[in-house]
Amino acid sequence: MQQENTLADLFGEPIYSYTRQNAIDDGVLIDVTEASKEAGFSIPVAVTSTVWDQYIEWTEEDSERQTYQDQSGRLWDVLWMARMGISGGNKDKSQIMFQLDCVPRAPASTARMARLTTLKMHIGAGDNHEPVVTIMLPDED
Repeated sequence: MQQENTLADLFGEPIYSYTRQNAIDDGVLIDVTEASKEAGFSIPVAVTSTVWDQYIEWTEEDSERQTYQDQSGRLWDVLWMARMGISGGNKDKSQIMFQLDCVPRAPASTARMARLTTLKMHIGAGDNHEPVVTIMLPDED
């Protein structure tokens, strides 16, 4: 019986790999695992910095310029709607699109009304091949 070659056998060991933990340490991903447990997630969850900046982060200045919002409430909304995306019969998919109403955050924005927003949840393997969730914009990978 012939033994199969691994990628390392064929190409050698990787020179460098950028891990999920590296992305969290660099601020490319924001770990929201603790908050996600309340929404029913049992595996680690992170959001991209873009999702955090546009749909979760909210400062006092944002409330003064746009409308009153609470950052923890915005995070809850994203996590709850992501969880509902899983519950909506999409259990076998690795990528799930979900929608929520959200006031977009932008430094110069004066938007006060919520807009329907589509986000993407990717369920994949973490650094040690454990299941993890990443929430991102539809055009992010």
